[in-house]
Amino acid sequence: MSNCTNDTFPKSDQVFVAVYSVVFIFGLILNLTALVIFFRNSKSRSHTTVYMIHLAFADIILVCTLPLRIYYHGKLGVLSPTICEFAGLILLSNMYSSIFLLTCISFDRCVAVCFPMSSRVREGRKKAWCVCLGIWILTISTSLLIYFQKEQDKPLHNNTCFSGFPTISTQKPALASTLIVGFGIPLTVMIFSSWGLIRAISKSTAVQTSNLVDSRKIKRMIITNLAIFLFCFLPYHAMLVLLVDNRGKDSLLKAYQYSLMVACLNAMLDPVAYYFTTETFRKKMDIEAVHKKRQMNSHSSDGHNSSRAHNVKASVESIQLTRSK
Repeated sequence: MSNCTNDTFPKSDQVFVAVYSVVFIFGLILNLTALVIFFRNSKSRSHTTVYMIHLAFADIILVCTLPLRIYYHGKLGVLSPTICEFAGLILLSNMYSSIFLLTCISFDRCVAVCFPMSSRVREGRKKAWCVCLGIWILTISTSLLIYFQKEQDKPLHNNTCFSGFPTISTQKPALASTLIVGFGIPLTVMIFSSWGLIRAISKSTAVQTSNLVDSRKIKRMIITNLAIFLFCFLPYHAMLVLLVDNRGKDSLLKAYQYSLMVACLNAMLDPVAYYFTTETFRKKMDIEAVHKKRQMNSHSSDGHNSSRAHNVKASVESIQLTRSK
């Protein structure tokens, strides 16, 4: 008798059903809300917002695969191997799309604040749509390659659906590329971008002396975003490494499934961390006031710092959801 028709309902499956249900409901609602507000305020859309729109789409696609996992872990019936494979590939594809887009958001904010007067940076930031297109092409093409590889190795797999061993992901060539391209490089970029942004804010005289920008709150936001990234994605990639030489350990396989569940939490946390938490910054960071200050100080020695203060504001405001009047 298959797992899906087993009368028992292990505690681990109860956890999966509960967590995936919460992520599906709140992730879908929050990301759809974010998209609606982004598109209703298209006139004030920044380059960073372009990445956020694509991030919301990636998270929505990811959470739309979760009902199948709820169905499976809830013992509601049997899923065909094809459905299991496609759902798994779509989830992983959009998970890595999210990772790359989060990296782009972090890097875009950093260069906007650290190099406010650079025309090359301004021109580069205008290519956000092209970068997003490249991310989608990369993740989709990689998923298709994995799918065709699985088709070739199909006799090696049994119908364990979402409880099976990640054979392809733990093959050493695939694992190396995943750890380097899919996690290592993005994490490195996010760490250095966060450090650069915090350093720029700390060194900016205009930011430190102005009551328009609360630098401590911005720093906390940057650190929180990085912490969420590590919390969601580090356990999953660590488990892939551990599974390489421990294929027969059921406890590690279960831990891997939990780590994937934790990674899915990112789809629900992204809107909270990047869209809805900047409400507290609005009153203290009036963009028009910053513009006026820039004009008044355009010929003074503080002109560069004032520009940086504006860009700090702009980078934070780019993740701000403006309520419709």
